[in-house]
Formats: sequence, structure tokens, C-alpha cells
Amino acid sequence: MPDTTIAATIHMDGSATLQIDGRTENTTTDRSEDARRDIVTRAAQHAATTGGPVRVTVTEPDGVSRLVVTADGAVTDAEEIAGDEASPTPAATPTNAGPGSVPAASPIAAPAPRPAAAPIAAPRVTPTPTPTGEDAPAARRQERPSFLKDEQAEQPASQGWRGALSRMGVRMRPSARERAERDDLHAVSQHWAGPRTIAVVNGKGGAGKTPTTINLAAVFARNGGAGVLAWDNNQTRGTLGWRTEQGPHESTLLELLPQTGLLLGTGAQSADLARYVHHQTADKYDVLRSKPAVLANEQRITAEDVTRIHAVAAKYYRLIVIDSGNDETDPLWLQMIDQADQLVVATTTRDDHAEAGALLLEALAERDDRSARLAREAVAVVTQADPKATDADIRHVADGFGSIAREVVTIPFDPALVDGVITFAALRADTQRAWLAAAAAIARGL
Repeated sequence: MPDTTIAATIHMDGSATLQIDGRTENTTTDRSEDARRDIVTRAAQHAATTGGPVRVTVTEPDGVSRLVVTADGAVTDAEEIAGDEASPTPAATPTNAGPGSVPAASPIAAPAPRPAAAPIAAPRVTPTPTPTGEDAPAARRQERPSFLKDEQAEQPASQGWRGALSRMGVRMRPSARERAERDDLHAVSQHWAGPRTIAVVNGKGGAGKTPTTINLAAVFARNGGAGVLAWDNNQTRGTLGWRTEQGPHESTLLELLPQTGLLLGTGAQSADLARYVHHQTADKYDVLRSKPAVLANEQRITAEDVTRIHAVAAKYYRLIVIDSGNDETDPLWLQMIDQADQLVVATTTRDDHAEAGALLLEALAERDDRSARLAREAVAVVTQADPKATDADIRHVADGFGSIAREVVTIPFDPALVDGVITFAALRADTQRAWLAAAAAIARGL
């Protein structure tokens, strides 16, 4: 491996800074792709001067890449070279080993040679009984190896330097970061046998339930296709309708309720539901609104109403994400829990929001066996709603839920989540990635 090293940093504005032999050089590019080409050119020039290939460590907003550049401008990933130089038969080291893990294979030593004078006995072969009768064809099919292969060829890298090299014709394997993102995309793109219901809960207002509902619905719909409903199951001032796009009507669940019998009938069509839900044209899911302009006593919804609405939703949608109210004693809220397949606790870094979410899980754990399972398998989504919150604040809340939830995902602060209609494309790249991770964690429980 080469000893000379160049350190390069590509900035958010597309410019770059290089450290070469103790001196600093800057680029005036305004695109990361142009900065990458400039870095390769300068590294190749340096390699020609020194008479050998050089290492280049490139730091970008989305990660760090380690490359090797030769005088003719050829670029190789340093990790690929390290892999080639390693032992051809290394022992595999499993990660996250658990009850279902396969033990790592150990290197197999070659057998010691037999002394030349020692006679070698012919191996004794015990013939395998040949199945006869009706079981013979099935047995032969089981013994014959299939000509078909289940392996799916891995697509080359598409992100960062590895992606840049792939586009230059050098087929590169994706990084661990890109593989993890592909795994999450695969998880949220699945379709399950039968509808699934996700309940987003917290007993405190302002804990992030509505943004969580919106972004989870968007991730599942954008990647898994249509058939996703976000439902505002709130007696008092539900705001899901305020934070999402309105369709060509003003219908809410109050208009839907009298029609549940017709919509559950054999003559109903999926397009009939468009009169009552609001389609999100960019993010591909539908919204069933409550009516926050009306007092709660004028739109009182019963547990039986929730059952009827859920029956309609389950008939027409494969995935239902429910934005809940704050009253955990309301029959509306409890009926939602009884319909849920997966629980999501939404919280910010505020102590009262986090405590309310934790107390909710503890209360459900004592309600009944089904609620206890939901609480045990819950996913906690911790949103940095306050831009002044520190990493320590976020980690404090995440660690607190780590012992009572199945998985915990943190979401960085994003001004696009503060006010107004939320659309997924308006979020920052790191925020989009975090919501994808949250949805994947939920999908693993469905």
C-alpha cells in the first residue's frame, strides 16, 4: 500500500480543501462531482511527482471515503485493496450473534500426508436405500439440487465516492452505510398478508405525534406503493388536516361515518372513498381528517365508531397509521389500541414528553396481555423539535427508552417540520434518512 496521504474535505457548497505535504489547497468548484474530479486530478499529479500511488482520505457531509490514486488517474477504493491483500480464506466473524445466528466458519487445515508405506484401505460405502412405491418421485425431487438460484446480484454502489467510481466504469461494492439504507428501503417496501395498523401515541400534546404520523405514512407510501392511510383519531382539535394537503372537498370522518355501511357493502368501489379522504399528491398516501373547528362535544366519536371506521380503512388500505389524541382514558383511544398491530411512541427531547411516553408504555404493560405485547414491541421516535437541544439531550431520552422499547430512532431538527404542510421532499437529506430508519424499525415489527 502507498505511504503518501492526501486529506480532502468536500464542503456543503461543493467546494473542497486539500491538505498535501503540509500545505492547504482550495478548489473553486460548486458541485461535489466537480470537486471529486479535481481531487483525483491533483492526487494523480502528486502521485506522478512522488513516483507511486497515494492514499486519499475524503471527508464529505455524508461520510468518509478512503481511496488510492495512481499517476495515470486510476482510482481504487482502499477497502477493496485491503480486502484483496487479506488472507484468501479468512475466518468469518459474525455480528450481532443471536439464537438464529450461524456460527462463523473456521479455517480447515489440510490433512497430514499418510506415510508412503502405509496401505490405504478403500473406503467402505454404505449404499443409500432407494425409495420405492408412491414416495419415490417426491424423494428424488428432494435429493436433486435445483438448477435455479436464489441469490440476487448486488447492485453496484450509487452513493459517495463508490458511486462516483461506479459511474466511471469501476464497479464498486456499496459501503456499509449504503447497504444499511438499501436494507431499510427493502423493509418499508414490503406488502403484508392482510392490513396492518400503526398507532402513534403520547399522552402529552406537542410531543410530535402528527409529524410522526405524516412522515411514516409518506415513507411507506413512497416506497411500498399506494394503499396507505393516515387517520386523525382525535376528539379534540386534531391537527393532521392542518399539516397535510387538502383534497377537492372538505370531508372529515364525520361525513364518512354515516356511509360506512355502504362502503363495506359488496357494491362499493375503492374510488368511492375519495369523497371522504384527502390524497397527498406528492407523498402518495391518503388522509382521513377530524374536524378541529368543531367543539369536541359536537363531534363525539364512540368506540363503536372507531370499529366501523377501522373496518372501512382495513378494506381499502393495506397500512393504516393512526394519529391519536392525548386522553388515554377515552374509549376512542382505547379502541385504537385494540385495533393496533404496532405501537409508536412519539416524543421530543423535553422531559415531560418523554416521561408521558414512558408512563404510557408502563400502563399498557399492566392493562392486558395484548397491550403488554404492544408496549414491549413498541418503537420510540425521538424528534429534536428544539434546535438548541444538544446531542446529550437526545441521547438521554433515547437511552431512557432503550430499556422499555424494542427500538429507538432519533430524528434531527428540521425547520420543514416546524409549521405548515409537511411534505417529505422538503425535508433535509439526513432527516429523510432518519425517517426511513424509523419506518424500517416499525416494519420489522409488522
